[in-house]
Amino acid sequence: MSRRVVFLVFPRFQLLDLTGPLEVFSQADMLFSPGRQRYVTEVVALGAEPVTASDGLAVVPHRTLADAAELPIDTLVVVGGRGVRTAMTDPVYVEWVRAAAGRARRVTSVCSGTFLLAAAGLLDGRRAVTHWDSCEELAERFPEIRVEADPIFVRDDPLWTSAGVTAGVDLALALVEDDLGAEVARRIAKQLVVFVQRPGGQAQFSTQLAAQRPGRDALRETQTWIADHLDDNLSLAALARRAALSERHFSRVFRAETGMTVAAYVEAARIEAAQRLLESTRDGLDRIARTCGFGTVETMHRTFNRTIRVTPGEYRRHFSSPR
Repeated sequence: MSRRVVFLVFPRFQLLDLTGPLEVFSQADMLFSPGRQRYVTEVVALGAEPVTASDGLAVVPHRTLADAAELPIDTLVVVGGRGVRTAMTDPVYVEWVRAAAGRARRVTSVCSGTFLLAAAGLLDGRRAVTHWDSCEELAERFPEIRVEADPIFVRDDPLWTSAGVTAGVDLALALVEDDLGAEVARRIAKQLVVFVQRPGGQAQFSTQLAAQRPGRDALRETQTWIADHLDDNLSLAALARRAALSERHFSRVFRAETGMTVAAYVEAARIEAAQRLLESTRDGLDRIARTCGFGTVETMHRTFNRTIRVTPGEYRRHFSSPR
């Protein structure tokens, strides 16, 4: 029996939020079941006329919201884009999403589509993510949601939310894996020439991108020294001495100028370095743990599980370069 995947679009939606996930579901049919549909994909919109995306391209919907009002749905996908702020204030969209969610086995959003799910009250009391640039806004506008700024996607059954744009592909691969198994998802990823599904807990951006660039030379030099000495003593006291500042003053100015605490920055830098080594080398976990300053494999394992929700071994299996 085919699973019906319904994509909701609105004026000025993000085209890749639609086409990326849609292609993943389409590949599940083309690669594995010619002549038999595992997924039926449909695009729905307010009216029957073409809907223009934010890049100027137009998409012709399969059905209107009214036509799809009683449609059985396996997976509802609400895309994001610049027009979501208007859509989330339109009671027609909000009520349709709320009603459709009640008929769907699972409800998902790509990028800022999370805002429309939030406006419909579907995420209250749940974990969710959106594009990193909008996480703070989501948390402020909808304080009932437990916003997680880092992950690529968050699963809080039956709700799945994803981060920005290309994370929709990772989300769709995860949905296919949940339905049809890991091997199917891997083959689709290979066909599309994308990374085999990134774990949902993988960070949206690197430590250097996450942290603001400090204005003080002493802090910039400290950041450089941290990156080159991850296996050294990177305690607050040691780093404050290097910067020739008191611990209290160093802690305050570091957070003010980078947006991160010293401890959070050091931990993120170590994780990022470990990820690079797991991806690009065959070094043992013990060596990587020592090189990156974790000390022991057990400490690295706990840190990975807590922060990116995969073990170092799982991360390596997903991202290591073939040799």
